[in-house]
Amino acid sequence: MQAGNNERAVYWGTGRRKSAIARVRLVPGSGKLIVNNRPGEIHFNQNPSYLAIAKAPLETLGLENEYDILVNAHGGGLTGQSDAVRLGVARALCQLDPDNRQPLKVEGYLTRDPRAKERKKYGLKKARKAPQFSKR
Repeated sequence: MQAGNNERAVYWGTGRRKSAIARVRLVPGSGKLIVNNRPGEIHFNQNPSYLAIAKAPLETLGLENEYDILVNAHGGGLTGQSDAVRLGVARALCQLDPDNRQPLKVEGYLTRDPRAKERKKYGLKKARKAPQFSKR
């Protein structure tokens, strides 16, 4: 979505992974990552690779210092949220320029990971774990 003449251009993308949802905005800037109004370094503080995962689509296109990433993320854990941010950023970059789609597709950044937690079944302790069986 292109903004008006006197406003900055804003590009939106939504990413999902497991139960995490990230609403991503790309705005022209200096390459900062802001997640839930906190710097990305603080939000993804447990593992620096989460930060690299979230910024990977920008690095693929060489735009890491040209756009700020503003994210509202909820649900899931840090791994799911970082993967959801990556998908949202990739989708927003496709809005920015349709020519970006091919390199992002080749890297696999536009594919929604369908894996999710399997539901628990009755008679079992977890989705597949059965109670201990004893013949006698």
